[in-house]
Amino acid sequence: MMHTVSLQLNGKEYSIETGRFAKLAQGAVMVRYADTMVLVTVCASSESRDLDFVPLTVEYREKTAASGKIPGGFFKREGKPSDKEVLSARLIDRPVRPLFPKTWRHETQIVATVFSSDQLHDSDTLAAVGASAAIMLSGLPFAGPFAEVSIGRVNGEFILNPSFKDLEESDLEMIVAGTDDEILMVEGSSKEISEEDFIAAIEFAQGHIKLFTGLQRELMALVGASPVEHIAAELDETLVAAVKAIATPEIHAQIRTNSSKETRTAFRKTLSAKVVDAINVDLPLFSDTEIATRNKVLNKIISKIEKSEMRRMILDENRRLDGRTTTDIRPITSEVGVLPRTHGSALFTRGETQSLTSVTLGTKDDEQIIDGLLPTYFRRFMLHYNFPPYSTGEVGRMTGTSRRETGHGNLAERAVKIMSPNETEFPYVIRIVSDILESNGSSSMATVCASSLALWDAGVPLKKAVSGIAMGLIKEGDEVAVLSDILGDEDFLGDMDFKVAGTVDGITACQMDIKIAGLSMDILRKALHQARDGRLHILSKMNEALSEPRQDLSPYAPRLTTIQIPVESIGAVIGSGGSVIRALCLEFGVEINIQDDGTVVIAATDGEAALKTVQRIESIIRPPEVGMVYNATIKEVREGLGAICEFMPKTKGLLHISQISYEPFEYVGDVLKNGQQIEVKLIEIQSDGKFRLSRKALLEKPEGYVEREQRPREPRHDDRRDDRRGGDDRRGGDDRRGGYRR
Repeated sequence: MMHTVSLQLNGKEYSIETGRFAKLAQGAVMVRYADTMVLVTVCASSESRDLDFVPLTVEYREKTAASGKIPGGFFKREGKPSDKEVLSARLIDRPVRPLFPKTWRHETQIVATVFSSDQLHDSDTLAAVGASAAIMLSGLPFAGPFAEVSIGRVNGEFILNPSFKDLEESDLEMIVAGTDDEILMVEGSSKEISEEDFIAAIEFAQGHIKLFTGLQRELMALVGASPVEHIAAELDETLVAAVKAIATPEIHAQIRTNSSKETRTAFRKTLSAKVVDAINVDLPLFSDTEIATRNKVLNKIISKIEKSEMRRMILDENRRLDGRTTTDIRPITSEVGVLPRTHGSALFTRGETQSLTSVTLGTKDDEQIIDGLLPTYFRRFMLHYNFPPYSTGEVGRMTGTSRRETGHGNLAERAVKIMSPNETEFPYVIRIVSDILESNGSSSMATVCASSLALWDAGVPLKKAVSGIAMGLIKEGDEVAVLSDILGDEDFLGDMDFKVAGTVDGITACQMDIKIAGLSMDILRKALHQARDGRLHILSKMNEALSEPRQDLSPYAPRLTTIQIPVESIGAVIGSGGSVIRALCLEFGVEINIQDDGTVVIAATDGEAALKTVQRIESIIRPPEVGMVYNATIKEVREGLGAICEFMPKTKGLLHISQISYEPFEYVGDVLKNGQQIEVKLIEIQSDGKFRLSRKALLEKPEGYVEREQRPREPRHDDRRDDRRGGDDRRGGDDRRGGYRR
């Protein structure tokens, strides 16, 4: 049976419908806002798998037909997910995953498909709301419903689920997911907003999330669905006690040794082997064939003990695994110019996290074309993040870009891009590549720092330096500890991963994932202000390496020269079928890009080549002027007359036989050939608009040469035998005006 619930949002209908589409899925809803529609389905396997994580996958796909487009490329069908689709899938996965029971082991798949797009409203938050509704209707165990909203702010006023046009004028773009009373996830970028503005945006979002969770409850009431209770298997208390007796003293001592990541990893392996050897394998929980299962259970118990011990040490002693207090930042080193042939580079190291980042400056031809639901647009600022397995001391397959790499790169890109110069100020295409060489906590924030330094090293006039820091949280009842610059273990064993990037004046990007319920605004406010202190400390360390952009670009970077030409002259510079502009690029070894407003950008590694190109373009667009010298092409040789030359695009003139050379010649074809390039001087613009050219005017007079007096032409008569024979006009070097005196 079909059921629909709806509400009014910004003067448009927002609805959730079930019972009409994809009825074989365990849960399926169509979410619609205005003319944007997203179908979200949920399916789970009937069998539980022997895993140590929640086996959840989320797919978000956009059909180009949704906006009336046919995909580009050879195959004319949708291919692998775009970055936008990957990022939207992550916006669903991150708030959904912690709401499943931690012991859920049934493979679960959420598929969100955009079937209609009005190109006014993004569909990512609709897909997240649909995912929550579909799971609730499926009966799977789920601590929902939750909802996801986007927030903008124009002229100081917050906007719920803003349109693309609203976001163009907004000073922040934030996506917030949560339940009625709890925040689950925050993702966004902003134009250096304050910590208080950040809190206000989250409070605004939290107040409106209830609209969409209420809508889902209304739909559940109509359908009559309710989640099925999931009962997890309990650990054997005897086994837990036995493991604690062996592991607790050793863990208690080891976590206070200020050890490195490698030391802790080695300790865990040694302790695990010791516990396995010591535990009586004949305990009733196990049979002789359950060795692998036994080892997994033992390691799970050890992990729980380590988590508990670490959290108590932080709360009771204000001491962390590496000996720092909750507010201390790990040692930082920054180096710039470490890669000699790149256009800019930086090596940023914070503790055991290290990013080697390079910057490449390109031309208009290097822009990335983005073809999706929205009208095709070009991307001139790109940040790519790579996370090879050796960065964590592991072996792994290196295939395509992972979703994690796409997400971390996008976060760092938004943090830095907002401070980048616009195209008018700096017409280069910018590509940043961050390779993570070591990773133990917040490599994405290390990427932000390294990218800022590398951009300045490349001479990019970044408005302000940008740094980033990852914050953590330990919360046990009313006991709370906010951690600055968290380690990987603190992220895994803690309750929050909150990344904040910004300048000395405000926040430019953020990403927050909450693993527990009950995060108050007071805790969030404390985390933000503590993050600001850490961010400023990191900026001060970065400034020791480089405190402002370099004045000169790398000698290996292309030099861009920009000139403005009249719009009506664009065709002359391009030429028929691009012939003129191609010839210029080939002759001078440059790249030329002409925009619709007449802006011409010349890219060259040689300053002299750029100058010559500018001079040639100026000569092309300048009106023909008597006395000017032009590089002309012979278009047609005419015996007895001379040659027709194209000395400007689509502009031809006559090079008379008398103006070819001082040296005598028998035939014009002996001296000039079609297609030949010669320099000529414009000597006359006749009243009828025709042009007379001279090559001889640019040649040095031979010794003994004198100009003859010009004799008036004799009247023509009917007998033109002289013309048929050729006469004097067929020969150069004696034109009645000058010659050799013997």
